[in-house]
Amino acid sequence: MADELVRCSWIGNDPLMLSYHDEEWGVPVHDDRRLFEFMVLEGAQAGLSWSTILRRREAYRKAFAGFDPERVARFDRRKIESLLRNESIIRNRRKVEGAVQNARAYVALRTTGVTLDEFTWKFVGGKPIVNHRRALSQIPASTPVSDAMSKALKTLGFTFFGTTICYAHMQAVGMVNDHIVTCFRYPVLAKDV
Repeated sequence: MADELVRCSWIGNDPLMLSYHDEEWGVPVHDDRRLFEFMVLEGAQAGLSWSTILRRREAYRKAFAGFDPERVARFDRRKIESLLRNESIIRNRRKVEGAVQNARAYVALRTTGVTLDEFTWKFVGGKPIVNHRRALSQIPASTPVSDAMSKALKTLGFTFFGTTICYAHMQAVGMVNDHIVTCFRYPVLAKDV
């Protein structure tokens, strides 16, 4: 029964967080649009709880053109101002402008023939890093790998994606398995690595 499963303690009692933890967090993502989605959402989350962002995810999907980076890259000043009036998303100018800038950086990266998937996953050798954390307190806010990825993305024009946001992104998209070893998801995600 689902209620008897051992899970990472950070999810609490929130059904939305439970579903996210059980179905998405740490599952390897290799689709550029989904990677961009997590980039936007992780940037929006900075300083806030993840549950706040999950509750607004559909609103973000609608506001940011289904997380199509090519369309978001074309957002002009008027569209950005419109987003800043949208009460369904986090109306922080730096976060909204950062999402648009990151879409433009994504488009520039694609013109070189490199996908976001190829570029980001090379930092972990193309496969997830499986950590062996026994407690939430053992999970770092950043690592040398997230430092390097954040720095490299910054040189490509990505913004609002510092090392802490980058590491949260890496966890979300399965570049690292930071499920606690006693969590039922840990062995599921570690078995194919």
